[in-house]
Amino acid sequence: MKKVIIFLGIIVILFAAIGILTKMQNEEKVSEKNPYGKDALHPETIKQLDDPNYQNLILPDELKEKLDNKEDVTVYFYSPTCSHCQRTTPVVAPLAKEMKVDLVQYNLLEFENGWDKYGITETPTIVQYKDGEEVERITGYQDEEVFKKWFNENSK
Repeated sequence: MKKVIIFLGIIVILFAAIGILTKMQNEEKVSEKNPYGKDALHPETIKQLDDPNYQNLILPDELKEKLDNKEDVTVYFYSPTCSHCQRTTPVVAPLAKEMKVDLVQYNLLEFENGWDKYGITETPTIVQYKDGEEVERITGYQDEEVFKKWFNENSK
């Protein structure tokens, strides 16, 4: 019986050590590459920090400034936990780059007030603003050709 208790104790200690090491690695990663300006990030956001498809981020203050200055901007509203976003981003990010569309990405998981502020009801949502005002939006997962047509009609 003593051997079982010792064995279980060792297993508990090993799991605790793994948990602590994982937390330390995530904290180190956040402090090194944190474009969000926040001390703590959701684990799914942390996973995307190195993903090349999630590098054109826009923060709430930056978006507000662009819209207040009546600039044209194409915004991709997404959530790292959204399965449709996980399918859409690898399509739209390279497509926008190829078409020379500056598609800025707004993380609704980190900045939840964006849902109400920009009238987002589902993710993914791409919104085209002209002169600081919304003119068109497309929501949900679509085929690449649909996004290509939308970018040509709204972002050129």
